[in-house]
Amino acid sequence: MSEASDQAELLVALRQMTRAFGGVQAVAAQAQLNPTQLYRTLSPKGNPGLSSLSAILKAMGLRLSVQPIERLETSGVA
Repeated sequence: MSEASDQAELLVALRQMTRAFGGVQAVAAQAQLNPTQLYRTLSPKGNPGLSSLSAILKAMGLRLSVQPIERLETSGVA
């Protein structure tokens, strides 16, 4: 999967979750973001910054985490 495809899928999921959490107005208020900016961020061409993404997820009771994709034993990285 390409990076662009991953981002597009993330935005689709965020749009669906936003609907489930009461819509853009409700999530924007909870995340302390401008609703117009949230609409743009969640649009198919949106490119949310880390602070916006964190605020949106926090408003939904979620957080971003980082996990290894796989262990890279052959490269010497543990």
